[in-house]
Amino acid sequence: MSVQYMPVLWNRNKIFYDAVLLIAVGLYLFVFIRVAPAFEDVSKPIDGAILRMRAFGSCAFLMLTIILCIGPLARLDRRFLPLLYNRRHFGVLTAGIAAVHANYVLGWYFNFSPTDKYAALLSSNTSYGQVLGFPFESLGIAALLILFVLAATSHDFWLSFLGAPIWKALHMSIYAAYAFVVLHVAFGALQGPADPIFTGVVAASVVLVCGLHFMTGRMEAARERGEETAKASLQENGWVVAGDLDDIDEDCAKVVTLNEDERVAIFKYDGKLSAITNACAHQNGPLGEGKVLWGCITCPWHGYQYNLADGRAPAPFTEKISTYRLKLIGSTVLLDPNALPPGTHVDPVEIGGAA
Repeated sequence: MSVQYMPVLWNRNKIFYDAVLLIAVGLYLFVFIRVAPAFEDVSKPIDGAILRMRAFGSCAFLMLTIILCIGPLARLDRRFLPLLYNRRHFGVLTAGIAAVHANYVLGWYFNFSPTDKYAALLSSNTSYGQVLGFPFESLGIAALLILFVLAATSHDFWLSFLGAPIWKALHMSIYAAYAFVVLHVAFGALQGPADPIFTGVVAASVVLVCGLHFMTGRMEAARERGEETAKASLQENGWVVAGDLDDIDEDCAKVVTLNEDERVAIFKYDGKLSAITNACAHQNGPLGEGKVLWGCITCPWHGYQYNLADGRAPAPFTEKISTYRLKLIGSTVLLDPNALPPGTHVDPVEIGGAA
């Protein structure tokens, strides 16, 4: 392996996030196991082992539901972004809670089995052709295996080692895990006593997850249509597509050729974009190959410097170069090919802040 393993880099936000998460999980389990039995039907007492089994199982299901809601919520409202940044810890803990649930299931149903409890779990019911008697345990096992794989590969090491496309495709299987869990609960409910509260919670959770994804899907489709309209309008007015934002490395430039004698250097720096002519006012040195320092570009030939926002050399020097207007539509950078008079200030485009 060529990718170095790095430990988790803890910071105050991650510690606070994990502390709140652990407290919430602990509080849920305490209420379910210690408080809720006081309100149960005394004519139908629930065994303590079954209660713990349900507590951890329902907790894992609700945690998985919340995980799937965090993504669309962060798209709808940026205030949910902190939850998104630390979602991997949430997933790892969910896999752990689900494993505890599975352990209680094995202990309750197969601890005294004459055969190996894992073999007994897989062989005790093979009626896959029936609905009412469907071995719903297999669906839970499938979900648990997926959660284990996702938890094991949630570290940045695997993101770097596998590459973003493969890693992301792998972690999209969380939706398959959720579907397995929902079916696991549904088929299990068909074979047990009716519980309208739990059935309602499961149904509401599924509706919530589907509803949020539907809303964000419509919002992103509308935004993409708006971006395409904006790009088309700008292009009709003579603007040119300079490329994708990701094509420009930080503190570097993308050089766009407008014609044989005119090239424009578009710089990405400090979360902003600015465009200037690629030719230095001194001896036409290639500014796009220069180094950005404190908002200024330094010509690689003779060290002449220019402020990227206005194309002016820092005082006491008086050289000036042309600047250009930019627009950022989505991730597409658009350039007004009409050069502004040398030294004209143009507000840099804020990446992620302006269209």
